Amino acid sequence: MALPATVRVKISSEAAEGISVTPVVVQELALRDLVEHMLGITGKNEARIGEILLRGTLVSGASRFRWMGFEADTEGIRGLLAQFPGSEPERPFAAERCLRVVLRGGRQPIEIPRAAADRKPLLRKTSFWAVLMEAAAVGDISYQHYSYKDRADCYRLDLPIEAAEKLRAASDLVRYSTLREQIRVAAFVFAELYVER
Repeated sequence: MALPATVRVKISSEAAEGISVTPVVVQELALRDLVEHMLGITGKNEARIGEILLRGTLVSGASRFRWMGFEADTEGIRGLLAQFPGSEPERPFAAERCLRVVLRGGRQPIEIPRAAADRKPLLRKTSFWAVLMEAAAVGDISYQHYSYKDRADCYRLDLPIEAAEKLRAASDLVRYSTLREQIRVAAFVFAELYVER
């Protein structure tokens, strides 16, 4: 069976709240857009995508998608998935396209969007983002995978004690006090760097 170009989808909120009534939006969604929501969960797993299309329901982020389930042929799914990027382990790290960094190894990950760390404080020569990118330039960095959720390639940067201490010392360059304090006290040992293509 050929894949439809669009699917009639009911979209509702899955926000965790008390008893509330959330509106349901019905819209024609391009099949490619619906499958893109699935990729963050399934990756390019043809069988799993076929199962979800047949089941007719998906929760992605804070939204629930429902549609009349249908059986999709493997060739059609394969052709659709060929339109999406995939992991490229040989792809070099490109600091100028890095969107965010996640420091890991402590109790909880520390999310650092570029916009939050790229601003130089008054009378300072550098930004926290520049310190992060310097660490990436000289550190042990390796390609991990393509993240469909982030639409970016993910790299891992191992942070030896000296590099982690340098980042903690530079935390006063961060504009937001909560983020600054998290960086200062967390026991992170590596960073995930997300780079758009």
